[in-house]
Amino acid sequence: MEWIDGMNKAMDYIEEHLAEEINPEKLAAIAACSAFHFQRMFTFITGVTLGEYVRRRKMSIAAFELSEGAKVLDTALKYGYDSPTSFTRAFRAVHGISPSEAKKDGVSLNTFPKIIFTFSIKGEKAMNYRIMKKEAFRIVGYKTTEKMTMDNCFEICPRLWAEVGAAGGIPKLLALMQGKEPNGILGVSTCTNGDYDAYFICVATDAPVPEGMSEYIIPETTYAVFEAIGPVPTAIQETQQKIITEWLPSSGYEYAPAPDVEVYLAGDQQSADYRSEVWLPIIKKS
Repeated sequence: MEWIDGMNKAMDYIEEHLAEEINPEKLAAIAACSAFHFQRMFTFITGVTLGEYVRRRKMSIAAFELSEGAKVLDTALKYGYDSPTSFTRAFRAVHGISPSEAKKDGVSLNTFPKIIFTFSIKGEKAMNYRIMKKEAFRIVGYKTTEKMTMDNCFEICPRLWAEVGAAGGIPKLLALMQGKEPNGILGVSTCTNGDYDAYFICVATDAPVPEGMSEYIIPETTYAVFEAIGPVPTAIQETQQKIITEWLPSSGYEYAPAPDVEVYLAGDQQSADYRSEVWLPIIKKS
């Protein structure tokens, strides 16, 4: 399948350029998608961020070279580290020992093999979804202020939810709701020029923007809307992974350069039958 071929070619590129700066835009171009969506797909499929995968591969090869007699400083510079200290920190995070210890005979080291994407038929559970063209709509809510990347979003987004909840922000958002679709508390990942822009906890509304909140216009987009059943955030995360790994490759669609939307409906979010939605922006494959 084309998307598998593209992802594997991107992995080949990483292997050939481990001693260089790996540019997500270059990988995305090889895989024929935006950098934003390439990194999101990679993380959903593999369970590790692109940045972490590249670091693990670099440290795996570096360990082999050190065991073969390479100097620590030379190896650090080769793999893009300005100092032995920063290299040692990255190396220890992967192997649990310092680079100098890796040079000793008989020492135990970790290795993280190159990822190869393959096609696997699953689909043992039905995925309820609908395709809809949604006109442009306005969201208002709380926005991240830190620079978002795929490496830090899994820390920043949960922290924002905790901060908004602790500050009593959810009732304030509910007060802004006007019954507009999507009708719930929303989690929206926005992107600009193929890169992360921000994450919003928000609602769809025409109401004025209260102090401490921000607004954003989501452009007209075609969405595949999927139902997720189960406790938050597990059900949402599992649904997102199934969409990327099972539905999208055989759907005739691809990720569109538009915001992803999570819709959290009324109810007990920790109950086994809680219902939420994932809105995936899509375009027909050319």
